[in-house]
Amino acid sequence: MVALGTATPDFALPDVTTGRTVRLAELGDKRSLLVMFICRHCPFVVHVQDELARIGRDYSARDIGIVAISSNDAEAYPDDAPQSLAEQARQLGFEFPYLYDEDQNTARAFGAVCTPDFFLFEEGALVYRGQLDDSRPGNGRPVNGRDLRMAMDAVLAGRAVPEQQIPSIGCNIKWKVPVGGG
Repeated sequence: MVALGTATPDFALPDVTTGRTVRLAELGDKRSLLVMFICRHCPFVVHVQDELARIGRDYSARDIGIVAISSNDAEAYPDDAPQSLAEQARQLGFEFPYLYDEDQNTARAFGAVCTPDFFLFEEGALVYRGQLDDSRPGNGRPVNGRDLRMAMDAVLAGRAVPEQQIPSIGCNIKWKVPVGGG
């Protein structure tokens, strides 16, 4: 896992709904930034996607910028192609940019390993890298975003985010296979 305190990696990626390139620098008007690595096909993301949309609505007027990024190989997983992601964003009413990381360099820079994977930065330093909550497909626990919301609320209240954090669980990021195999 990426160490707490790590600086926010720079990025410039296209928004799947507008085609406009979104840069980290443009999101700097907020004290904090939540970066979510998600996709469309993963059953773990499908399980929590309504809560992700709620978080977007609940925190849109707060001092936390929110952005979602999909880094999956869209050639191997067509449901994760930009057009399909744009449809997902419209259907769920995402109120945050949904970016596509075609070359997967942004996922590598963040150290993202699965979908969903959450990174919360305060003033450019990583303060939370953990699970949304303890709900998983089929475990019967409610999807409420408890862990991530607690971290976001702590940042907004000027409190320290607890360092004990439970890592996200989900589908691995679908990396492109290098030319020649591997």
